[in-house]
Amino acid sequence: MRRAFPLLLLLGTARLAAAGAADDLNALYESEWERGLREHPVAASGAGDHRFDAMLSDLSSEALAKSEAADRAALERARQIPASDLDDQARLNRDMFIWEMQRAVDGQRFGGRWMPLDQQGGIQTFDTVLETVELRSVADFEHWIARLNGLDRHIAQTVELLKQGVETGWLPPRVVMQRVSRQIANQVVEKPEDSPFWKAFAALPDAIPHAEQERLRREARQAIAEHVLPGYRALQRYFDDVYLPACRDSIAATELPDGKDYYAWLAAGFTTTPKTPDEIHQIGLDEVARIRAEMLKIKDEVGFEGDLQAFFDHLRSDPKFFYSDPAELLKGYRDVAKRIDPELVKVFGKLPRMPYGVRRIPEALAPHTYTAYYQPGANDGSRAGYYYVNLYKPEARPKWEMMALSLHEAVPGHHFQFALGLELPEQPMFRRTAYVVAYGEGWALYAERLGYEMGLYDDPYDRFGQLTYDMWRAVRLVVDTGMHAKGWSRQKAIDYFKANAPKTEQDIVNEIDRYIAWPGQALAYKIGQLKILELRARAEKALGGRFDLRAFHDQVLGTGSVPLAVLEQQVDRWIAAQTAAGAP
Repeated sequence: MRRAFPLLLLLGTARLAAAGAADDLNALYESEWERGLREHPVAASGAGDHRFDAMLSDLSSEALAKSEAADRAALERARQIPASDLDDQARLNRDMFIWEMQRAVDGQRFGGRWMPLDQQGGIQTFDTVLETVELRSVADFEHWIARLNGLDRHIAQTVELLKQGVETGWLPPRVVMQRVSRQIANQVVEKPEDSPFWKAFAALPDAIPHAEQERLRREARQAIAEHVLPGYRALQRYFDDVYLPACRDSIAATELPDGKDYYAWLAAGFTTTPKTPDEIHQIGLDEVARIRAEMLKIKDEVGFEGDLQAFFDHLRSDPKFFYSDPAELLKGYRDVAKRIDPELVKVFGKLPRMPYGVRRIPEALAPHTYTAYYQPGANDGSRAGYYYVNLYKPEARPKWEMMALSLHEAVPGHHFQFALGLELPEQPMFRRTAYVVAYGEGWALYAERLGYEMGLYDDPYDRFGQLTYDMWRAVRLVVDTGMHAKGWSRQKAIDYFKANAPKTEQDIVNEIDRYIAWPGQALAYKIGQLKILELRARAEKALGGRFDLRAFHDQVLGTGSVPLAVLEQQVDRWIAAQTAAGAP
């Protein structure tokens, strides 16, 4: 007993140290989560936290400097807590927190904050926030009016950021920013009732008494007239007269100050790998060649006479592949979603509790944005997740892409990833809501292929749609690195895209402009998908007949959103555990 006592004392001390380290980290995670909610009150509202519903972010130089200093302090504090005192899960959380904060701190040397808007969104599309903010009670509307009263200050702070960009050379390409001028113009109307912000007050809930409705409308009208419209008029004057003329003629991110390092930082962050632009470019070229060969097989299967380019033109132009009415297109998307739902149990053991719906992309944003996107539900479950679809020009939205697109954006793609993330047991909120792009978009692109296992690609044109979407992401590797690191022109990128995928002209131009405005992000999809496919093949080979596809998917999603190297480690541990469990 005398010999055992020192050992027991050491073990007890180690447990206390581990508990103390874990408690310190959890306190750090909680305080940083709270800071994030305070600094981003609109996002907090969308997530279901209503303590800051009347507030907007402070974009002043003082506030941004304070936030950056807090990031550096949080990173240092996390590093000071030794990983050796933690169990595996706590160590993973610490590593993830450090990874996220290191990315933020490393990014402080660049001027991305001085480019706060582009054609995909910004203060000029702030009215679309109404898609994620629930307005039901008198207090909800009062808080929204308070935000409208503060919008001119928020716009003025945005203008100051734009001015910093002009002074420092951190300016986006003019070719994409020309679209922003039209978006601002949509906000500059003569009467408050013509403003996009008025729609929230046009038909107030019946539960609100008539007298209160009149008061709310009166205060909203005043807020729009005195704060919203003057703010946007000032933004339009500065943007059109000064900012847009100052924007770059060049499109490459490498043309920015420290541009080569900036693009390398973006590529590393979005892919979570050390791959160079040249390596990524070659991966893209290889994937394009592979997928073209698969496309040729389907062209021959459907009996099309002509080369692949002629088949692309046929798919882009034959009226049978398109809806003519936006309402019918929306119904078509909803029908596809309902077709997918009952087949999910074939490839998943765990389904998310949170439901999802299908909505149209706001009309003012639709001409300038994606084919579709996903909006996560509220963290507290008070709002479902939504799959947003673009109904602008239905004649440019082919039916053969709808299945792959829905598998990606809705289920089992982004909705599964986000909704199941919220269900991660006993994880801090930053882990439950994490979004590592290579993981998230890699999973969603991988999910498009699951239509085969679920029996959803019985139509050869739908299968060609899946190949088109796979090709789309392979093309991204080529054109993103081409434009930002290899001197490609915008037109060369458009022509390459058109030569290798049958997506319509509307989509292709929007996509290329997206890559110009958001360098590096498009690299994440294919890099992430290839890693998940590699891990699945590894598991199938190692486990043989014991491989369970549903269990594999549950493991990938149960890990949460992490860098690809971390996902690989977690899957390798799962394979080892499955192997041990099946050993004689």
